[in-house]
Amino acid sequence: MLRPSQPADSRALLAIAEGTGVFKPIEIQALEEVLSDYHAHEHANGHRCVTAWQDDSPIGFAYWAPTPMTDRTWHLYWIAVRRDLQSLGWGARLLADCEAETLAAGGRLLLIETSSLPSYEPTRRFYTRHGYETSTVIRDFYADGDDLLVFRKRLR
Repeated sequence: MLRPSQPADSRALLAIAEGTGVFKPIEIQALEEVLSDYHAHEHANGHRCVTAWQDDSPIGFAYWAPTPMTDRTWHLYWIAVRRDLQSLGWGARLLADCEAETLAAGGRLLLIETSSLPSYEPTRRFYTRHGYETSTVIRDFYADGDDLLVFRKRLR
């Protein structure tokens, strides 16, 4: 089941992200700030956050928002599923919900930024499997040898 994220979900969402083993400590800290801002005021600005639940426990989440100063472009900023439940379709459900809600809100383009590090290879394959293409590479963006990759998908 997917439902809008609540403030009480935040600790579990941070634990899910941390438990994937993919995100750096600075990214977990950023997520904590993002979730706090979302519940404080960003939800009123069109930001979306949903939590996936199984057996009364949060097991994944997605966070996305309209991109400022664009014509109906949106960004998926976070998507994560509990490590032991990955590759069971939960990420696909979260992504499909994100795309459907973005389209329903009039969105035309969805962008996703990620890293070129080897630990992100499964993430990049996931996006490609779901119809995203790499549209931009900014070399050494995050650090030397850690490029920024921007994936895009035109929504219909």
